[in-house]
Amino acid sequence: MARHFLTLLDLTAGELRDLIARAGELKQEHRQGRTSQILHQKVLAMIFDKSSTRTRVSFQAGMTQLGGAAMFLSPNDTQLGRGEPIEDTARVLSRMVDGVMIRTFAHETVETFAAHSDVPVINGLTDLYHPCQLLADMQTYFEHRGDIRGRTVAWIGDGNNMCHSYINAARQFDFKLRIACPEGYEPDAGILAAAGDRCAIVRDPMAAAEGVDLVVTDVWASMGQEQEQKQREKAFAGYQVTPALMARADKEALFMHCLPAHRGEEVAAEVIDAPDSVVWDEAENRLHAQKALLEFLMA
Repeated sequence: MARHFLTLLDLTAGELRDLIARAGELKQEHRQGRTSQILHQKVLAMIFDKSSTRTRVSFQAGMTQLGGAAMFLSPNDTQLGRGEPIEDTARVLSRMVDGVMIRTFAHETVETFAAHSDVPVINGLTDLYHPCQLLADMQTYFEHRGDIRGRTVAWIGDGNNMCHSYINAARQFDFKLRIACPEGYEPDAGILAAAGDRCAIVRDPMAAAEGVDLVVTDVWASMGQEQEQKQREKAFAGYQVTPALMARADKEALFMHCLPAHRGEEVAAEVIDAPDSVVWDEAENRLHAQKALLEFLMA
């Protein structure tokens, strides 16, 4: 029976910590020029309904570095774009490849695909979750500050797919999460409720950042929400991560952003370019964390 990775809850807390540790080992091996052929002759199909830089490059490079291959499939390249049922595509592809990564809109798409696939399916991003980014974020925190257990994180901005994955991460990695979002932009009520007292909505972003160990944000308008840009700019005007906000956090606090960032909107330029910003390590760690995931699911 294939294991899938559609949300952080698909793995146990122990398995996630082992993945983070393995990602660190793979990063060191890569920097030392040591190579692995553990996925020799394995093939990953990458289905993209949403465009990407980090997701595409990290998965494709990761498969190559592990001795395998990855193929890019856009809607124009498959019968999915011409109306073939997801179930049928899943049945066919999983007889030809060793794993499938999907970056799409509706989370139900990856759930349906996984239900009919004989090989592991990885969620490369949906409108509901972005679990691969959280592997990279957790690896980055562990590298710079050690275990995140018992720490406090502030999420500043939209209650979006990244926020949902941070809620799940709070459950799995045992930290507290304060979510600062304007009214009408809260995370999904069911996802939030399942986290119990680990997560709380704090309307004032300055209060949310008080004494925290990590500050995280994301763009105000995600892919598919471009028509809401002006409306969102008004709603989120008070939710920019500024030097003043970072000054409210613990003096050892880090700043993260999954990128691409809009300097001057959700984050001030001087914050993203400051020494306590680890966004470039975070971006690189997509490669290493996903290599650990590919190894775990496909080796």
